[in-house]
Amino acid sequence: MDDFEVDQVVQRALDRLTLLAETTTAMTSTLDSHAAVRRVCHILVPQLSDWCAVDLFQDDGRLRRVSVVHRDPGVLPVGGLTGLLPDVPEVPVGPLSRVLIGAGPLLVTAADIPGPDKAADPLHARQLELFDQLGTHTAVVAPVRARRQVLGALTIGRSADRAPLTDDDLAMVEDLTHRIALGVDNALLYRETQRIAERLQRSLLPALPRSGPLHMAARYAPAAATAEVGGDWYDSFALPNGSTTMIMGDVTGHDLRAAITMSQLRNMLRGIGCDRQEPPGHILRRLDLAHQSLYPHATATCLYALLNQDDDGGWTLAYFSAGHPPPLLVTHEGDTHYLKGGRGLLLGVDPTVPRHHATETLPPRSTLLMYTDGLIERRGEDLTHGMTRLRQHAAALAREDLDTFCDELLAGMATGSADDIALLVARTPAPSQRSR
Repeated sequence: MDDFEVDQVVQRALDRLTLLAETTTAMTSTLDSHAAVRRVCHILVPQLSDWCAVDLFQDDGRLRRVSVVHRDPGVLPVGGLTGLLPDVPEVPVGPLSRVLIGAGPLLVTAADIPGPDKAADPLHARQLELFDQLGTHTAVVAPVRARRQVLGALTIGRSADRAPLTDDDLAMVEDLTHRIALGVDNALLYRETQRIAERLQRSLLPALPRSGPLHMAARYAPAAATAEVGGDWYDSFALPNGSTTMIMGDVTGHDLRAAITMSQLRNMLRGIGCDRQEPPGHILRRLDLAHQSLYPHATATCLYALLNQDDDGGWTLAYFSAGHPPPLLVTHEGDTHYLKGGRGLLLGVDPTVPRHHATETLPPRSTLLMYTDGLIERRGEDLTHGMTRLRQHAAALAREDLDTFCDELLAGMATGSADDIALLVARTPAPSQRSR
């Protein structure tokens, strides 16, 4: 082997390593598997092939073509040839079907590419149509496989004006699909972990009271950037003396320990509230004493409020906030203001400090909003900006029903949040509606 041939061998090896490294980087740069494989296709075209396609199984078991990239974008029709594909046949005939049940990687030559009218099944027909539309002379179809499970398939193709793909390329494509599979599998595991975490979190949240003249609604939105449970919670229940509680809390941390602490604090607060039926400051002092004994190294914020209707049908709110963001009162006319009385240290700092509640009169048809800090906090932004945004959004929704109020508030405020969000809202009735 002369020096020129040695240089060629070295260059091919370097090109291969570079392609594998770029593929790995693309697959690890995002947990969106569809976006990641599209990046990979743009890397492989035109370095390795004239076109590239990736098909992945969805959660429901259906096969979807998620990316098709050609060196000449004008060749692709509007829509890009992506979308749902026919089911994999029970008796596989075409290379794609064979790969999806575990074969491969497979080299496909011109002799193996009949016209679409010669297809053995609908999936085979779609693949032959793809070969025909993209002017394919040779191709390699390889399984995207992880943990002994086929997640989909990678297809690369070359036209007749380029050196054909050969058996020597199969090992390279297999290395590529291995890296693609790891990225896709990681994304699947992340999504499943996220779903489990959200189901666990939601299972810890209570049902709201449905009787009486008060209208109530709540929402919980998990953080989009994490697959962990957190310490956000809300609660509301009727006390034996007729008061209705509204509670919002947030345990420091974003892990299973925070979720467990949150659940136990909520249950303790229920027991203390029902047993003592005292003003909010006294209740949270008792909770803080219990919290200090059971969880000496944990801190939490909590907003505890009591809603009461007087004999004339008017509503009053008694509340205390242990380090929690202030509730927002929105009148039927759209006036808004934060209730900043009755504030003190968060739970877990000093349970001996006195806690004095504040009282507020609630106008008819007004909306009281409690929330966790994920609704208003944004990284690198002053908190007052988030609080101003919340007032503006809430004012615009003052006359909407509570479900619309919550949904639209989340839609307008949750973008860019890196934390869980919990909302709890109550609306006082018109003056004629009195408790019985």
